[in-house]
Amino acid sequence: MFDPDIAPSGTLLGLLQRGRGDGTLHALAAPRAEALAALHHCVLRDPRRDWQVENRSLYYARLYLDLDGGLGELEQHLFHPDDLLDTAEERTGLALAVLGHLASYGRDDALLLLRRYAATGGNWAWALDELALRDDDAGLAALGGAVLARFPHTPEGESALAAAVRDAFEPRPWRLWAEDRHAPRIAARVRAAQEQGSFDRWQRQLRPSGPRPGWSVREVLAWAQEGLALYPTQLRHVPATRCLTAVAGPEDRMEIIEAAAFGPEAARATALRYLAEHHDPQALDLIETAADDPVALVAEAAVTAFERMRSTAALERARAWIHRADALGAAAAGMLACRGAPYDAALVLGALRRTVRTEGCDAPVLWDLVDGAGRLAIGCAAPVLRHVYRETSSSHLRGRAARALAATDPSFATGFAVECLWDCEESTRELAAHHATTADARVVEQLRRLAADPAEEAEVQTAVRSRFEPDAPTV
Repeated sequence: MFDPDIAPSGTLLGLLQRGRGDGTLHALAAPRAEALAALHHCVLRDPRRDWQVENRSLYYARLYLDLDGGLGELEQHLFHPDDLLDTAEERTGLALAVLGHLASYGRDDALLLLRRYAATGGNWAWALDELALRDDDAGLAALGGAVLARFPHTPEGESALAAAVRDAFEPRPWRLWAEDRHAPRIAARVRAAQEQGSFDRWQRQLRPSGPRPGWSVREVLAWAQEGLALYPTQLRHVPATRCLTAVAGPEDRMEIIEAAAFGPEAARATALRYLAEHHDPQALDLIETAADDPVALVAEAAVTAFERMRSTAALERARAWIHRADALGAAAAGMLACRGAPYDAALVLGALRRTVRTEGCDAPVLWDLVDGAGRLAIGCAAPVLRHVYRETSSSHLRGRAARALAATDPSFATGFAVECLWDCEESTRELAAHHATTADARVVEQLRRLAADPAEEAEVQTAVRSRFEPDAPTV
């Protein structure tokens, strides 16, 4: 995850970067050249905070169709010399996904561009996955030679080929090549790679890892600490907690408490998580002390352990900790938002306002706080929820804000719900399909478009159809 350069929310570029429905509406009303320039900026410089979970590709593809946009800028981006140097998927992934949607809408130029990139581009596997969903058998078969030419006939090349086949997100092209009677050499090589991939998976399943049954508590804690020295980026305290659960008994409680209070960092993190998961009476006091520890691993483990607790005692402690200005205070606010009682509404609202004021509209704890405002139906939270909706760069958080507004803001149906019909996230469009007032002519037109669009998600279309049924409630 990274922090992209996001334009102000009141600009056309800022709206499109956020994937807001108003972005589409403003782009269609703006001069075409200006709208296309903003659209190209978004597709070529992925604006998502988390490109692996946030949706933008269908949103941008639909706008390309509405603006009748050409693909010259995408072509230059994909085949730029940087493609040979920067192999990160996020450089070209959004552009390739947009091309995939355009191909599904019948844009042959997008299909041809995907084929060309799959044959010669650096992020060829992504392009091949897009083609696997949209291209015909003949088009995929023609790519077999170019793709396999990437893997030399050496032990290393065959191993890389086996890994590519094994890890392919869409297996259809590899299956076609393995069964292609017109290219027996390619077929034989792909079949061998498939067999090697299956063997590799079998070997990984048999490969021993982690502690063995019969290990003691002391040995599990030592194994967790050893991992910190050997693999600093692959911490063992989470799997070690599961191992500790398997080997620890009531007689080991004091040893684990001692490790949570005074042990080395990885062993301490393991013990803290174990005690929290087992609702030990000492866990909350130990977590409070560990949260102030200068060692980041210990402090983070304490907060995570607290977040996983589900006891009444943890809720009571959250009410006391919610005013802390640190990660433990944020975790307490999130716990009350998710599990607090109606009388906790004032605490949740205070935390929501304080977080937006001090940390902005992209603070991680806002996800829980926004949900909590909706769950507790805090009507006076609507103004700050509307602010989060407008300003956040996360389309997922905006969707949560929309859902909270549906529960707290009487004007939602005639306001943000209308815009949400054009949102980049399908869950937000689904919410809008249930709530947006049909008194607005744009709403009826967009609902019909979504119902007829084969690329639209089934849940959205089900919500749309519910609005057109004779017994559907009117808004």
